[in-house]
Amino acid sequence: MKSVLVRSILAALVVLASPAWADVSRDDAAALAQRLSSGRVLSVDRSESGSRPVWRVKVLTAQGQVRVILIDIASGQAL
Repeated sequence: MKSVLVRSILAALVVLASPAWADVSRDDAAALAQRLSSGRVLSVDRSESGSRPVWRVKVLTAQGQVRVILIDIASGQAL
């Protein structure tokens, strides 16, 4: 009985400790940057801003300017 309880607690801890399903994919970051800029995505690279992992999305705007939009990988927020 004790081992079942311990296994259940360990399984719950593993699920809570690994939020991998919340990470924003490369494609999702590109789509978000495209919506924000109304431009054409040129490239998407993984990078860091401070100590947080981000997607660095390079976009060509309708005015011909190249913009770089940083998307936080964990939250999906534009920085």
